[in-house]
Amino acid sequence: MTTKCLGFLLGVMVGLMGEPRLEAGDRPNVLFLFADDYSFEALGAAGLMDVETPNLDKLSARSVRFSHAYNMGSWSGAVCVASRAMLNTGRYLWRANAVDKKLGVEAAGGRMWSQMMKSAGYRTFMTGKWHVSYAAEKLFDETANVRAGMPKTVESSYNRPLPGVPDGWSPSDRSLGGFWEGGRHWSEVTADDAIGYLEKGKGAKEPFFMYVAFNAPHDPRQAPESFGAKYPKERVKVPTNFLPEYPYAEAMGAGKGLRDEKLAPFPRTEEAVKVHRGEYLALITHLDEQVGRVLAALEASGEAERTWVFFTADHGLAVGHHGLMGKQNLYEASLRVPFLAAGPGVKPGVVEAPIYLQDAMATALDVAGVKKPEHVEFQSLLPLIRGESTRATAEPVYGAYLQLQRAVIADGLKLVVYPKAGVVRLFDLKADPEEMKDLAEVPEMKGKRAALLAKLREVQAAMGDALDLGKLGQSE
Repeated sequence: MTTKCLGFLLGVMVGLMGEPRLEAGDRPNVLFLFADDYSFEALGAAGLMDVETPNLDKLSARSVRFSHAYNMGSWSGAVCVASRAMLNTGRYLWRANAVDKKLGVEAAGGRMWSQMMKSAGYRTFMTGKWHVSYAAEKLFDETANVRAGMPKTVESSYNRPLPGVPDGWSPSDRSLGGFWEGGRHWSEVTADDAIGYLEKGKGAKEPFFMYVAFNAPHDPRQAPESFGAKYPKERVKVPTNFLPEYPYAEAMGAGKGLRDEKLAPFPRTEEAVKVHRGEYLALITHLDEQVGRVLAALEASGEAERTWVFFTADHGLAVGHHGLMGKQNLYEASLRVPFLAAGPGVKPGVVEAPIYLQDAMATALDVAGVKKPEHVEFQSLLPLIRGESTRATAEPVYGAYLQLQRAVIADGLKLVVYPKAGVVRLFDLKADPEEMKDLAEVPEMKGKRAALLAKLREVQAAMGDALDLGKLGQSE
């Protein structure tokens, strides 16, 4: 290890022990790698499904991997909008919703994530998917190829494959646009931008904060042919909790009119789910290759030893779980994401304590030596990363979608409520991780169900959630 790196690490240790704060040139770099629609199970290192992610697995091997990283949910059908608003403002769901309507005021007060990093002496850079209601160009020192929420819709990617009908869709057909618009796959362009910034910044005295946001693996699920060839239908498994149709889909706002759900035909078939999951995994493996390119460039820059790397996503995706295709539900595949944290002095391991993915913001501020402002409600993960604490930052876990779904997770049990349908569901996540056995009507679970309903109402009040559940669940 170089003298510069030793000095840096000693400086970090002194700073973490409460001594005078680090000068800007001694602060660690922060590389934030962000994906879209990336479910927690689709990471090779997690060992939950057959997927090739060699570069993320390599990163995981030197990271603390948080196995239960959650998104709270959304106030809109575009779940990524709410997730990214929380991430960049530091506020919990409904308070993020309130400030999302006036982000100009937040920006004027210097309260956005990138602005706080800049104030700490960081060079700030952003590329890829933004989907926040305020221009990235006004918040970062430098931006490149700032993208909208998703590539333009490709009509032929919907309602397919149909039984007995030739499938005209080709993920590798560049003429269809989508991720291929502009001639080069968007994941590759985003990686190119990040690599270019790293190369350009060699020798700079100030540390960097890089917000590298890939649109993948959001649909349209397009990847080069060689990646699709890795996942023939014979290799892809249908989820254990597969259903042809979800019984409460319409009442919970994830029915046949929702864009995400229209990607596959109704009722769902195992054939269609296999095809979509294979294309999803191909896009993930292609994304992994781009992440590997960025990490290789970081190593070549000479800055790897003084850089914190975070990898996560804005939410997960059903892709066939429970008869659903999208993320507008409160099942684990849609709520949970991969979360990796690697950096100077980090001892690799797995933390099962529940966290929110937006804790990445508070953690980055912490490693940068920035005192967490009062408006930031998410918490730093450094105590968990260092092994100084085992306490979850999401305790209990709260979930919401529009005014149509609510959930709370505590002590290994998950309560899900569909107010419009008057339905309460209860799952034991330890005994039933696939969420297939609803215990809500089991007499022996009546007490726990009531306790979780009370807990949900309590958490709603703390979150500023105004939805009145009325007498739901109180008649038994």
